[in-house]
Amino acid sequence: MAYLEITLQIAPENRGAAADVYQKYKQPFLAQIAGTTSKELLIGDDDVQLLHGFKSIEGAKAYADSAMFNDDAVTGLMPLLSARPEFRIYATA
Repeated sequence: MAYLEITLQIAPENRGAAADVYQKYKQPFLAQIAGTTSKELLIGDDDVQLLHGFKSIEGAKAYADSAMFNDDAVTGLMPLLSARPEFRIYATA
């Protein structure tokens, strides 16, 4: 298992719009991207995190390079960001 974690700095008043973008792409992500296992939106006091689950690190890397990720999801979130997103890929032990 592997995870792509994206930390987003989004003002509280824009988090509803970010949740809308998340909902728009959740099902297409799970249905169309090979090797996916989950997608979660985590809303904290300081930031918002997207946690994408994959069967392998290679799957996480492939999604990070995909058109769905770069052209759709990232583009939809860009107007809501107050800082550059942080991307990390983790493998489970």
